Amino acid sequence: MSGGGRRQAGPPHQLLHPEGWSAPLGYAHGVAGSGRAVFVAGQVGWDPHSEIFASDDLAAQVEQALANIAAVLRAGGAEPHHLVRLTWYITDRDAYVDARAAIGAAYRAVVGRHFPAMSVVFVESLLEPRAKVEIEATALVPD
Repeated sequence: MSGGGRRQAGPPHQLLHPEGWSAPLGYAHGVAGSGRAVFVAGQVGWDPHSEIFASDDLAAQVEQALANIAAVLRAGGAEPHHLVRLTWYITDRDAYVDARAAIGAAYRAVVGRHFPAMSVVFVESLLEPRAKVEIEATALVPD
């Protein structure tokens, strides 16, 4: 089970790992697939109804941002296991490195053990002053 939804027997896409490359931990080098694309705008770690941050903790904001992504995916007929791409924008590299275990636990709580192509970009700031993370997502739902 991932993100509260039913998981299909296998991923709806193929993870790409070039021959001779080490398998990455926690992400895929690339993904190939086909189907209906669902694009999710950058989500921050706030309550989407009130637009209030419940926490300034990075892992808590990651979990909320991922939950927001899961909600948008479901609105588009997708589930977290349909994700093929995530781009994370984080304001503090040291805080990210220090919180990797908690971030991983938050990720697995929402997404499960599904690891699409991902990038982490460290930025000076985000539009929302209290935001410590913003995550964009792309999913492919099989035809």
